[in-house]
Amino acid sequence: MEKSILVVGGGISGITTALEAAEAGREVFLVEKNPYLGGRVAQLNQYFPKLCPPNCGLEINFKRLKQNPRIRFFTMAEVEKISGQEGDFEVTVRLNPRYVNQNCTACGKCAEVCPLERPNAFNYGLDKTKAIYLPHVFAFPMKYVIDKQVCDSCGKCVEACQYNAIELDMEPKTINLKVGAIVWATGWQPYDATKLSYYGFGRYENVITNVMMERLAAGNGPTGGKIVRPSDGKEINSIAFVQCAGSRDENHLHCCSNVCCLATLKQATYVRKQYPGAKISIFFIDIRARGKYEDFFVKVQNEDDITLIKGKAGEIKEDADKNLTVIAEDQLNQNLLEEKFDLVVLATGMAPGTREDKIPLDVCYDEDGFFDTDPQTPGIYGAGCVKQPLDVASAVRDATAAALKAIQSTVRR
Repeated sequence: MEKSILVVGGGISGITTALEAAEAGREVFLVEKNPYLGGRVAQLNQYFPKLCPPNCGLEINFKRLKQNPRIRFFTMAEVEKISGQEGDFEVTVRLNPRYVNQNCTACGKCAEVCPLERPNAFNYGLDKTKAIYLPHVFAFPMKYVIDKQVCDSCGKCVEACQYNAIELDMEPKTINLKVGAIVWATGWQPYDATKLSYYGFGRYENVITNVMMERLAAGNGPTGGKIVRPSDGKEINSIAFVQCAGSRDENHLHCCSNVCCLATLKQATYVRKQYPGAKISIFFIDIRARGKYEDFFVKVQNEDDITLIKGKAGEIKEDADKNLTVIAEDQLNQNLLEEKFDLVVLATGMAPGTREDKIPLDVCYDEDGFFDTDPQTPGIYGAGCVKQPLDVASAVRDATAAALKAIQSTVRR
């Protein structure tokens, strides 16, 4: 098995790495901690600049995964220990119980009788699911899972399931793998907006993040694709986007997160489509839309009722009706603005998965926690947003390169 490759992380980077390595002839183990594959891409409403949904691309990759006998994937799995060297790594993987076995047909009868609810992490807490739930409507694998932190083992789901798919007594398992190379592709997390106390996230219901906005606009999201105020479900007449919320800040994320400007421009098109007359304001330091994305920026900039204000928002206040006032300096006109909005979206940056969950091996990270492939630790490579902020297309290219490096490690020995 010294020619096999372990890929950690089942988002678009991990899936790409696994497919490219397997289709080049390598045996691949793909490990994902969530109960589904697809990562953050599965939570998007649309890609930019084409503004097309991500599910078609994911579906093609899932089909490739199912058809490739060289790939074995594990969901709800975490790497606990790594030892060895290039060409001869030993890895311990913990398999957490799903409490639902391979018999599951995703019929949903179990959820219908479940009496308990939990915040829906897939929708960033904007709605709830039952304690036994399908992660999302396009989930792969298409199987239910039980949140044991909420479930009280009442057994109603067991009684409702005609396929004997539920096992409330499942226990964690451990497997040991021997691989020649490792690719770490654990992606990114939205920067914790509660650390930006001056913006009121977590205190003001109508201050949301850009990833939450993506779910509000999605047809399979908590509101069926309707962008409304979380506090009261009302339609919006005005919305503010606050850029660099935690990014390019020595107290938070030092780096520019690369995609936030384009994500905001994209989300402005969501609002314009649903609310043609709504006032849209974007507070920014500078708009970064490099290369081919410049045309997308110009197109959105020329839309009616979209105002770009050069100036970082300093504070957000809430009134008794839960309307929001954004206080910011207008640098071009050299005055202080105080404008009222129905909804505010914080463009929070991309924090790497390795910022909090470190690799169980002696490797290097930069000041923001991004994995810096260490030439002194050959055989382990980063892929995608765990190395630097990237858009989806760039992450796919980087993952393909990581697959090649991993293959080379398996033949050098």
